[in-house]
Amino acid sequence: MTKRFTTSSRTKIILILGTLIAIGPFSIDMYLPGFGNVADDFGVDISRVGLTLTSYLIGIALGQLAYGPLMDRFGRRRPLIGGLMLFTVTSLICAASWNLNILIAARFFMALGGCAGMVASKAIVRDLFEKKQVADVLSTLMLIMGVAPIIAPTVGGLVIGAFDWEAVFYILAAFAIIMLVLITYVLPESAEPNHTTSLRPKNILLEYVSILKNREFFIFAISRGFTMGCLLSYVSSAPFIFIEFFGLTEQQFGWVFGSNALGLILGSQINRLALKRFSLLQITVTTCVALTVLTAFGLGISFVEINFWIVYPFLFTMLFLIGFQNPNVTALSLDPFTKQAGSASALIGSIGMIFGSVASILVAELVTESVKPLLFILFGSAVCSLLLILFYLNKRKAYKFQTT
Repeated sequence: MTKRFTTSSRTKIILILGTLIAIGPFSIDMYLPGFGNVADDFGVDISRVGLTLTSYLIGIALGQLAYGPLMDRFGRRRPLIGGLMLFTVTSLICAASWNLNILIAARFFMALGGCAGMVASKAIVRDLFEKKQVADVLSTLMLIMGVAPIIAPTVGGLVIGAFDWEAVFYILAAFAIIMLVLITYVLPESAEPNHTTSLRPKNILLEYVSILKNREFFIFAISRGFTMGCLLSYVSSAPFIFIEFFGLTEQQFGWVFGSNALGLILGSQINRLALKRFSLLQITVTTCVALTVLTAFGLGISFVEINFWIVYPFLFTMLFLIGFQNPNVTALSLDPFTKQAGSASALIGSIGMIFGSVASILVAELVTESVKPLLFILFGSAVCSLLLILFYLNKRKAYKFQTT
């Protein structure tokens, strides 16, 4: 149970927070089927349109670093409302873009607004729930968030087919306005403003450095970064894999992309059940090993044969495992912090998006003719995540040995 709210209020809060987190996937996935339309309208290659995704991920990475201190100093709601207002305005600018460079820039500022919900959601969960409950509630948010990748490409394909890609951004603006109303009149403040939190760039940097010096945070946040690298490598390459490489239509792409997201939902919900019997660390280690074995298998089989019915279930299974990993390593990262929960939450999200931005750039450069480079990226990310967890276990074992 929450510390301050009734069951009814708790449910409302979780639904609002889940919807806030879903803004990110909707902003990324809803216009993916329209990449070809954008490329045709602006007279560029489809790979160049991928830069609108890269700029969005960079905006999320940088924006979260700013929202962390803001939400610690002013509470969660005020920066969140300001972020959604920025998201609304820049969504409209995206729809009115007259060339690709304007769209790329507008997407960057759109991300700066949208990422407020990502930071606030995790921080509010940390405000209201205990350690093991944090992972459980984050799994619930993953369920809500997981619906977005299922709905978004399909809805986007229908909207783009009936109108054009610009209509996607009008819908996103309307979605943000609805969220503004809910946050203003329904969502309570979960943290008192902390006016001792400095907003000077030097002090903010020092605070983030102090958080990074926490070994648990550093290991689990970077491990999560590599996991996000896997996830966003897939998202960035999905239009090429399914539309260009395997020849699916925009509507078929929407269904395939959405059905793969079911793996993410399934994993996050089974994780909730697993947490009743196993510890966060036990599940995290097991998932890391499984993800490494899976990506090694996918890379190995690619040297023999690559076809839709191999790649499709492989990606589904990968997302299933990420459904376990993401909420658990997030909870493990946040556990050492209370007063700095906002900044720690922002830094976790920023690290994830930095890794995702690098992954999307690699995908844009390398995944142009074959799926194989993607499989190398996925395997490398999984191995690095596992090595970090093994390093933590080794240090933890050594510390226990020294204190006995």
